[in-house]
Amino acid sequence: MHGVDLAPDGRIVALCSRGRVRQLIGILELPLPSPAPEGAEWIEAYRHWAG
Repeated sequence: MHGVDLAPDGRIVALCSRGRVRQLIGILELPLPSPAPEGAEWIEAYRHWAG
């Protein structure tokens, strides 16, 4: 993951890349590794808020 941004439709998205492929993945759909990386508590809080 390279960062976080706001998509044109208002969703919060992760800016991800692997090799030359780049994609936006909605934070609500983003699978987190175990152990979770630093800052993952913000993603969990957003998931809780979004319901």
